[in-house]
Amino acid sequence: MEEINNFIKTIMEKDLEEGRVKQIVTRFPPEPNAYLHIGHARAIVNDFELAQAFGGYTNLRFDDTNPVNEGAEYVGAILEDLKWLGYTPKNVFFGSDYFEKTYEKAVLLIKKGLAYVDDLSPEETTEYRGTLTEPGKESPWRNRSVEENLDLFERMRKGEFGNGEKTLRAKIDMSSSNINMRDPVMYRILHVPHHRQGNKWCIYPMYDFAHPLQDSFEGVTHSLCSLEYDNHRPLYDWFIEKCEMEHVPHQYEWGRLNITNTIMSKRYLRQLVEGHYVTGYDDPRMPTLVGLKRRGFTAEAIKAFILYTGLSRINSTTEADNLDHFLREDQKLKAKRPMAVLHPLKLVIDNYPEGKVEYLPAPNNVENEELGTREIAFGREIYIEREDFIEVKPNKKWKRLCLGEEVRLMNAYFVRAESVEKDEEGNIVLVHCTYDPETRSGNSFEGRKPNGTIHYVEASTALPATFNLYEPLIFDETEETKGLSFLERLNPNSWNKCEGFVEGSLASTKPLDHFQFIRNGYFCTDKESQEGHLVFNCTCPLKSSFAK
Repeated sequence: MEEINNFIKTIMEKDLEEGRVKQIVTRFPPEPNAYLHIGHARAIVNDFELAQAFGGYTNLRFDDTNPVNEGAEYVGAILEDLKWLGYTPKNVFFGSDYFEKTYEKAVLLIKKGLAYVDDLSPEETTEYRGTLTEPGKESPWRNRSVEENLDLFERMRKGEFGNGEKTLRAKIDMSSSNINMRDPVMYRILHVPHHRQGNKWCIYPMYDFAHPLQDSFEGVTHSLCSLEYDNHRPLYDWFIEKCEMEHVPHQYEWGRLNITNTIMSKRYLRQLVEGHYVTGYDDPRMPTLVGLKRRGFTAEAIKAFILYTGLSRINSTTEADNLDHFLREDQKLKAKRPMAVLHPLKLVIDNYPEGKVEYLPAPNNVENEELGTREIAFGREIYIEREDFIEVKPNKKWKRLCLGEEVRLMNAYFVRAESVEKDEEGNIVLVHCTYDPETRSGNSFEGRKPNGTIHYVEASTALPATFNLYEPLIFDETEETKGLSFLERLNPNSWNKCEGFVEGSLASTKPLDHFQFIRNGYFCTDKESQEGHLVFNCTCPLKSSFAK
């Protein structure tokens, strides 16, 4: 795998060399309210790889300080995603583990005159906050006494007030040019059961207050996040200082990575699932890790893609096709290469003995002899791809089958197309051929050159299969689509199915088996596949437009 190399690694090297830290400790802090997508994978890979590069470690911390929509389902899914990516956190923590310690730090700020209980409604709080060009104004309750604030905050905890009736706010500077420093809310009231704490708490800390404290509690040295939190860093540092935290972590931000034709918003992904625009979070068109896994992308390909995109302080965009490239690189020597016909056209070899089926040797992967060989069936009736036949050769560049021309059937014989049968609408339904028994694969044919080589599946041993073919789920915004909602930019042709055949060697295939179907692309056996009804997902085509 490509060695990680970016500006944060340089910072870590310097911190170690100058003795500011003794060991690198990072954390991955997902909120358990959704399934992880490839954007989260970028954070996972960099958190773990950067720490490992210096012999450090990474914690997994579930940021479960907002009980609305959080649940055990997402906790389990996130743990599975990390395991699949190949990362094991040193510790697994929950933000809710620190509720009591966080509460104590809030009390400390009240006692220091740096926090107060506010009665403004959420709408009034927003109004009083001001704008980017106008300062905020102080709440009428900003100068309550320490004793009154302590009493009210304790009563908030006991559940004496309703949702939104009161908040606890930090007392900083309502005229600050950084709007995040204008008396941010530290606690809000939510009478909602917590997935781990039950009804023990009805006040919950806000992210900006809880997160730096949790980093400190865990000994995190480098708290890595996306660039949108850049202007939150002064608040992060303020809470660390004013709460008198023994360990001082530091926050570092990197630019977001956007991927073309890819939705990178948990809110939008939830809308797709709940609106039944997709079949679920593991829909193979989704950018969720469970969706990418089901489609056939490997953990190794995803990690290589993320390391290739690197880190910088600038938001950037990369082509979705680049992920396909790393899947091909990962699988070209690993995947077996059986034959599959997605759009079948039947050929009858008239001079081949009726009822006879012979088995011919074929390599499982011509680029990797270690994958061994298999036997493929050959008989009188076979299926080829419909696009591999045309009645009249259009030009010299046509290197497939047509009337009067010979082609080599891969690992088998030469066949010549002699005539066709058509239905009432003029569509070709059958091609009659002859074969030359002397042209069996492996023999030498000096001076005899077929018009190309095509693949096939022998009809009597072929296994029927459904093939799922995908296009981008959503189109990027362009001049033509400007102003359209993301739902209006969904691709109506993002999932197409076709019915075809695979060779008999795939009879025992299991979900998540990976293949390169010869001349058709990289595929993965779907979770709905079963004996007698095989289903395969197209991960990506064979050809790449990637340029590194």
